Amino acid sequence: MSENRIDRFLKLMKDRGASDLHLSVGRPPIFRLGGRMDPIRYRVLDDNDFIGLLQPATPPHIWETYVATGDADYAYELPNVARFRVNLFKQQRGLGAVLRIIPTKIMTMEQLNLPASVKKLCYLKGGLVLVTGPTGSGKSTTLSAIINEMNERRPLHFVTIEDPIEFVHPNKRSLVSQREIGPHSKNFTNALRAAVREDPDVILVGEMRDPETIEMALNAAETGVLVFGTLHTNSASKTIDRVVNVFPSDRQEGVRGVLGGVLKGVLAQQLLRRKKGGRVAALEILYGSSALASLIRDGKSHQISGLISTGKAQGMISMDDSLRRLVNEDVIEPQSALEKSLDKDEMRKWLKERGVEVSDDEGH
Repeated sequence: MSENRIDRFLKLMKDRGASDLHLSVGRPPIFRLGGRMDPIRYRVLDDNDFIGLLQPATPPHIWETYVATGDADYAYELPNVARFRVNLFKQQRGLGAVLRIIPTKIMTMEQLNLPASVKKLCYLKGGLVLVTGPTGSGKSTTLSAIINEMNERRPLHFVTIEDPIEFVHPNKRSLVSQREIGPHSKNFTNALRAAVREDPDVILVGEMRDPETIEMALNAAETGVLVFGTLHTNSASKTIDRVVNVFPSDRQEGVRGVLGGVLKGVLAQQLLRRKKGGRVAALEILYGSSALASLIRDGKSHQISGLISTGKAQGMISMDDSLRRLVNEDVIEPQSALEKSLDKDEMRKWLKERGVEVSDDEGH
């Protein structure tokens, strides 16, 4: 197979340990290294450079979509190096792309330092579990660790629906069927409709964006399938609001009823820089209960933080407590904890009580 011009950058990215390569017309290529942007010594890219780097590496039908719509995603594999998730876009300055390295090695829950209480999710029989957080917060990595744990311990049939497939799961005790949007199915709704007919025990839905996909995920969870889904929210209460608010107001009460009945857990995750280099996840953990079900049904999601603080014995933890723990263990800078905290006044007060001065500029 002849080498594409982009491959040299991707090999360099792997060697340097960068997570992303940013290409945009009017700028030189930039790596993201340990969370910081790090320009490569290379000329400023023009349209011809960009097309020359990316078109040969992009499947022709995807390139056509990109030219027509200004947006496309796919996975690119460089044999013996790594797989990459490619997002092509157009922006005000012109053409752009981000290539993210997909770690081929599945990390275990222990390697990710996930709290022991997260293991509860691996033994659920049915219902809905939502893993949430901003783009690039490590949701896929956490989910793959949970699936790997279940795959090692339980004989189940998994169907995953992803865009693109990130971690490839071999069959261990479970049978794992992985589908990619594009090559294997037109969209999440179609793929999910097919998956429900394939006698699954567990379905992983990579993105729950639209009412159709969310509704089908809720229905599958009601029939006793265990459904894992991801959303771009940064706390458990916002996650519940997001699911409900996707629907028109005349349907929200019904959706609350179903969601209250099936929701078994929410893991909200944010990634922060470690003091000693690398990244660490702060996690908010909420587990399903009859108390949670009635808060959801009554539209009182603002009371969920109170539920989390009284549920510590069950392994629940709030985002801000998770951040405080990382500060106490000297893993992250206090300023990072303040930037990512949900209640900034409380966090500032807590830090001041410990004699830590933080700037009021939250660095956004």
